[in-house]
Amino acid sequence: MITEKIKNSKKALRNCDNTNQMTQTAHPDPASSEEKSHESKDAQKAQRGYSLLEILVVLAIIGVLATLVGPRLFNQVDRSKLTTAKAQARSLKTSIDAMYFDIGRYPTNEEGLSLLVVPPSDPALSTNWFGPYIDGDLPKDPWGNDYRYKAPAKDQGGFDLRPQIFTYGADNEEGGSGLNQDISA
Repeated sequence: MITEKIKNSKKALRNCDNTNQMTQTAHPDPASSEEKSHESKDAQKAQRGYSLLEILVVLAIIGVLATLVGPRLFNQVDRSKLTTAKAQARSLKTSIDAMYFDIGRYPTNEEGLSLLVVPPSDPALSTNWFGPYIDGDLPKDPWGNDYRYKAPAKDQGGFDLRPQIFTYGADNEEGGSGLNQDISA
């Protein structure tokens, strides 16, 4: 669109030049030659583009915006990793509960979360195992570590308590705060 305007202004300048040339031959006018040179300078400016100073000002503005917005954006990414870890741990716990209803027990610590995708070796349990209970392989936490599983203990009446599914966070060590906090479901 800008190039079309430039082309149209060039055509208009040519028409003006032709008109000025005709009038100059009939009536020489020094003011019209000044207008002609002024108009051709405007046309040259329209073709020239941006100056180095204009480009540097735009880059400086972009730099200032990046320094203001960047840290906030990265905090959102870190916060989203925590949210993702919590959601994945809850999803794994829901899958463990579904498997519990099929085989009648939670996985042992040795079986762990792999029982969600691999049938149990006990033939009596494998007939009731209707897995895999998750799509694909076991997910990794947002930091690339495996989710951990702790088999439930028994309460005073001999009933299974709930198992724990957790991750140690970004540092992959027990305890911590912020990104390094332990996340469990």
